Amino acid sequence: MKSIIIIDDEKEICESIKFILEYENYSVDYSIIASEGINKISSGNYSSLLLDIQMPEMSGFEVLKKVKEINPNLSVIIISAHGSVENAIKATKLGAFDFIEKPIDRDKLLISVRNAVEQSSLIVENKEIKKTLAGDGKILGNSKAITNILEIIERVAPLETRVLITGENGTGKELVARAIHFKSERKDKPFIEVNCAAIPNELIESELFGHEKGSFTGAFQQRIGRFELSNKGTLFLDEIGDMSLQAQSKVLHALESGRIERVGGAKKIEVDVRVLSATNKNIKEEIEKGNFREDLYHRLNVIPIHIPPLRERADDIPILIKHFANDIAVKHKKPAVKFTDEAILFMQSLPWTGNIRELRNVIERIMILIDKKEIKRSDIEFLAASGQSKIDDIIEGSNSFQEFKEKAERAFILKQLNENDWNISKTAEALDIQRSHLYNKMKKYEIEKGD
Repeated sequence: MKSIIIIDDEKEICESIKFILEYENYSVDYSIIASEGINKISSGNYSSLLLDIQMPEMSGFEVLKKVKEINPNLSVIIISAHGSVENAIKATKLGAFDFIEKPIDRDKLLISVRNAVEQSSLIVENKEIKKTLAGDGKILGNSKAITNILEIIERVAPLETRVLITGENGTGKELVARAIHFKSERKDKPFIEVNCAAIPNELIESELFGHEKGSFTGAFQQRIGRFELSNKGTLFLDEIGDMSLQAQSKVLHALESGRIERVGGAKKIEVDVRVLSATNKNIKEEIEKGNFREDLYHRLNVIPIHIPPLRERADDIPILIKHFANDIAVKHKKPAVKFTDEAILFMQSLPWTGNIRELRNVIERIMILIDKKEIKRSDIEFLAASGQSKIDDIIEGSNSFQEFKEKAERAFILKQLNENDWNISKTAEALDIQRSHLYNKMKKYEIEKGD
């Protein structure tokens, strides 16, 4: 539940706003004394602040300055009966997110709070991603392909140039887009992602451009679109090749004019957005099929970046294995593990049709199911990509994580026994356990020759 705080010296105003927001499932706190409210912000975790300007102890502008020093990520909405242009400009310069005049309109309040909360969440998320982005902001790899991509990122990031990123699913297209954003002049502004393939065609325009209340069935209130939310920042259109032709036309117009229009609206809204896009499709083929606008393609494809599949840059796999292993160890609070050279060579030989995403999943699977400090090739073979269908069957037939682990362990032991012609000593050595331990496991899982 998102938490909101109100600082206003009029208790009736605070109670009224609290009632409205709590009905919409916000957690609401308030203070009628400015210094008390500042103390609450210092010790609390709020998503947005509603702040009055005219207060006896100190002005809202003074409070705003202090709040921004305490928590620069907190979105502040000014509420005032003195809604002059000068006050609005001053509040904006001090970092206010929005300005609402009293008496407060309920719909405008809810829209502003919703957008402010989302803005705060995006800022925090972007900063966290910036810290952890593939190893302190670096895209990992030392292959020639990755080196070339990193050079292009360094060149284009400071510019306003549009970039089209292509590559198979799981290659890291979003990672490249985020790297461009965080190395740009817009790095402290929103990075908004839209997965065009995941949004139904009838909703994509509303998602991108927003809509006015009552513009279509189900539009119960105004919605701010992704173009507006990413104003002054970066909009990442992922899987752009799956966007409908009608939405493509509107995106083209927005890129050409710098203005958008909400669905059901008549007002032209200026937006300052850098657009990055990505696709796993061959856009030139889609143009020939009539599925993609050629003029939009040329607008988006100013700088092309192609990410080759992981199987074509196996030199990067050892670095990725080490990074993912450390990351997963921290995530699951497990001790660090080491992959032997033979294990790494084996993983370099796999096709990795799911690319980096698949590699990470396999490493996580191995580290969860194999409780060793050193991972050997024999530990991997069953659990890696070649055994995916078997793993999927086990997952489908398991009702709990414990049951899944036991079934996976049984299958792994059985595989090792078959590979070693049911020689208990060799199998125990391959599993790196005592013979007595192996016998106990076989008894526990009712493993017999011929299974």
